[in-house]
Amino acid sequence: MRILITNDDGINAPGLEVLNRIAEDVAGPGGEVWTVAPAFEQSGVGHCISYTHPFMVAELSPRRHAAEGSPADCVLAGIYDVMAETRPDLVLSGVNRGNNSAENAFYSGTLGAAIEAALQGVRAVALSQYFGPDNFRIDDPFEAAAAHGAKLVRNLLDKADWGAGAAYSTFFNVNFPPVPAADVKGVRVSAQGRRPDTVFSAEPHPSPTGRKFLWLKGGPQHAPTAAGTDAHANLEGYISVTPMRCDLTAHDALACLKAAVE
Repeated sequence: MRILITNDDGINAPGLEVLNRIAEDVAGPGGEVWTVAPAFEQSGVGHCISYTHPFMVAELSPRRHAAEGSPADCVLAGIYDVMAETRPDLVLSGVNRGNNSAENAFYSGTLGAAIEAALQGVRAVALSQYFGPDNFRIDDPFEAAAAHGAKLVRNLLDKADWGAGAAYSTFFNVNFPPVPAADVKGVRVSAQGRRPDTVFSAEPHPSPTGRKFLWLKGGPQHAPTAAGTDAHANLEGYISVTPMRCDLTAHDALACLKAAVE
């Protein structure tokens, strides 16, 4: 199996090294793991692509490349340049430093890479490590992902419905709970949740020269979401797995809207 890995925290992020070990385990002795990751941190860029300007890709070592672009750019670089002779069988994105549960999924560059892979017809999994007081200061805050990631990805490859033949194929958003590896209770298939009153905001600050700059601030990450959703499962100690598609249609609203406007 040929696996392409990327992230949004940058080529030198510790979570990418964790993901590399997960990918090597999944690929097996005869497989290949290729890295195309952003040269600099790209957190919060979502599914952004560098449509209006080119970007450079540099080979740092065999099968390891840095791109001056977004995570979605890295997937495109991997498929159409770095691995152009034989495209990847799987794209893994992460392991993100912090959760991409609930509303975070809309902003996540980690998810953006998985979205682009799915649009390109390549199976994709985004992996993120929730941080909290129980794991933030342990020797390896990524240990839950490191211990459980490979088995989970193999299970998805072997047993999950990837939506083959559908207009938009399925990709998976995986979030590991904010606990040490030994305290992980299991896996919960979960819908995407919403944390009440958790939104981004902008806070103005003056610079030393008197110019005004805005800092963007996130909301509280440990507010519970509804039962059966991702962040709720994570805060209960479970790995959440959320199947996603790129179809943004509100299908439940179609009939009502037709009656109102057609």
